[in-house]
Amino acid sequence: MDQQIVFGDRMIPVRLPDQTHIVSPGLEGSIPSVSEPRQEIRRALDNPVGLPPLGDLVRPSWKITIAFDDPTVPCYAPVWRLALDEVLKDLQAVGVKAKNITLLCANALHRKFTRRELSTILGEDLVQQFLYRLVCHDAEDPENIVDLGATESGYEVELNRRVAESDLTIYINTAVWRGFNGGWKSICVGLSTYRSIRWHHTPDAMSMSMDRNPMHEILQEMGTLVMEKLGRDRFFKVETVLANPLQIGRVWAGGIDETREEALAFLKEYYVPRRDMVEEKADIVLYGIPDWSPYAAFSRMNPILTLISTGLGYLGGVIEAMGKPGCSVVLATPCPDRWDEARHPSYREVWDRVLAYTRDPYEIRDWFEEDFAHRTEYIYRYRYCFGFHPIHGIMATYPLKRLRHASRVYVAGTQDPHLVRHLDFEPTPTVEDALERAMSVHGRNASIVFIPYPLVRSRQ
Repeated sequence: MDQQIVFGDRMIPVRLPDQTHIVSPGLEGSIPSVSEPRQEIRRALDNPVGLPPLGDLVRPSWKITIAFDDPTVPCYAPVWRLALDEVLKDLQAVGVKAKNITLLCANALHRKFTRRELSTILGEDLVQQFLYRLVCHDAEDPENIVDLGATESGYEVELNRRVAESDLTIYINTAVWRGFNGGWKSICVGLSTYRSIRWHHTPDAMSMSMDRNPMHEILQEMGTLVMEKLGRDRFFKVETVLANPLQIGRVWAGGIDETREEALAFLKEYYVPRRDMVEEKADIVLYGIPDWSPYAAFSRMNPILTLISTGLGYLGGVIEAMGKPGCSVVLATPCPDRWDEARHPSYREVWDRVLAYTRDPYEIRDWFEEDFAHRTEYIYRYRYCFGFHPIHGIMATYPLKRLRHASRVYVAGTQDPHLVRHLDFEPTPTVEDALERAMSVHGRNASIVFIPYPLVRSRQ
């Protein structure tokens, strides 16, 4: 059969064996988009769950922090600006002075973003209006980090000082994707530090599951401590589910726990678990990798982002969900040898030194995590030069855990076979060649599943 497969920044034709089973990537359900997104946000703010509306909750003298998702979120709908407009309108109606409102980008260990970059999601007029009351979170600024102690399980919880000292923190979450984001992840990751994030950003904990999500179980325990220390009514959440990257599906406002519960219940009506999308698991799992990563926003891809973070990570959930133990994986990507040393300062060293030593994410974590987490030259570039925190390059390797399920990975069409071999992956000229090699291992009648991921690009 003749098909099209995503290949970096374009689609290419491929000829697949007749036994190939084509399965939806599960990126989009049948969630309808709202026709009037501003009205949807207004409806949510007027009818919050778990908390009263802002007009009844806020006092004129209060200091307010409005935190928001950073631009790595794959949302291209105007959620940021519409939600900010409506929230600011409510605060103005109460009588909150503009000087008492701070906008805080919750970039966690991602890089900080320039004002020009932030204007693409907030609007240039709003950026100019707030000026130095618009700030990015700095996870390495000791004077502006508060230690709230440890949970019952021993998880340390550190937060941005503005959150602890504000009378109310309003968080605008622009996208809930399956069970991965939203909830306490917004606060306890986006506005936290490596010391806290290390507990749940591990090879095993990060999960997109909508049920029994190990990452969110830890985050929930952290959130419970935050409420005990700061008070339950100190946080007001705007939680968004997208119909697609360009359109809003549904919005809720109110308490953090209540809005996440509503969002997950809504998503479960539309999304089928990936493991239920195939009757039998396959010998060979095939998909292409687009020229996209959330971490390439206003930057560009590199081999770690392409082959590991996006290839095995964001897109790789299908490997365990749809592939048999010991399956072969075929990835289609040109994977050019290019790097953005300014935005991803530690990535090249991770590629050259760490991945030359081991490709086991558990060993990488044991041997290198603490080293990279405290490297002063990289931390300087995180704090002052708009670079990702050095630990991010290490955490980007954790999807290599998929190789405990898949026995081999073929990369079709790569421009530089040496790059692929650096990970012990096998380069092939074409997808057809890769499938031939995989079938020589699994047999001519090997079962094949093809996931036609769409052509998408990172925010520019």
